[in-house]
Parts: sequence; structure tokens; C-alpha cells
Amino acid sequence: MELKILVVDDMRSMRKIVMKALTELGSFQVSEAENGALAWELVQKAIAEGKPYNLIVSDWNMPVMKGIDLLKHVRSTPTIAKTPFYLVTAETEASQVKEAVVLGVSGYVTKPFTPAGLKEKLSKAIAQATPALKAG
Repeated sequence: MELKILVVDDMRSMRKIVMKALTELGSFQVSEAENGALAWELVQKAIAEGKPYNLIVSDWNMPVMKGIDLLKHVRSTPTIAKTPFYLVTAETEASQVKEAVVLGVSGYVTKPFTPAGLKEKLSKAIAQATPALKAG
């Protein structure tokens, strides 16, 4: 079974960068959304179809719904509460980082990043998502 990944960012170019890095790491079923609200719709649809995402990689600052709010939705939904969730952010403010940790973020990709740094973080995210896929 193929790993199902959701990439969320309001900048199309950033989504493409993350998706390119993912394709270089393996063969995955990758979906994309331009904000947290559209992502949440995709997440709910995937749950309803019985094929939830195995990993979510989301920007923090987006219009309509921020990544941190998407994280809150995911963590408060029992069927997907343990899904690895990575935030891509330029946010380094301690209070914001602490909020995300309290909410159960799995990890961070800090902007700006290098392609190698991004792939390293995504490799860790994929490793976290893979055991859940095998168990499910």
C-alpha cells in the first residue's frame, strides 16, 4: 500500500518544492491544498472513503485557515489524531513553537531551507508515517 501524503501551502511554488522532494524520496500518493480549510475538506473526504492521509506537511501561515488550526482539527479527530503532522514555517517565536508542541506537532521544517535539509526532514516524516501504514 502506498503512503498517502497531503501537502498544504498557499504558495504553489512551495507546494511544488515539497512535492518534488517527496518524489525524490519515493513513490507516494501526494495531494495538495492551498490553505487549511481546503486541506481539512480533503482530510474529511479521505476519512469518509476509509483512506486517510498517512502524513500531512503544512505551512503555518496561510489565508482562510492556518496550519496550526489544521493541526488542531487533525489532533481532535480520533480516527486521525496520531497522523504525523509537520509544519513548514518561518516562525521561530518560542510561544508559537510551544503552542504547536503542546498541540502535538510531529516536527518542523524551518524556512528558509536547503533541498538537502528538506529531504532530511521529510525522510523522518515518512519514517514516522510508515509504521502506521503497515499497522493499518
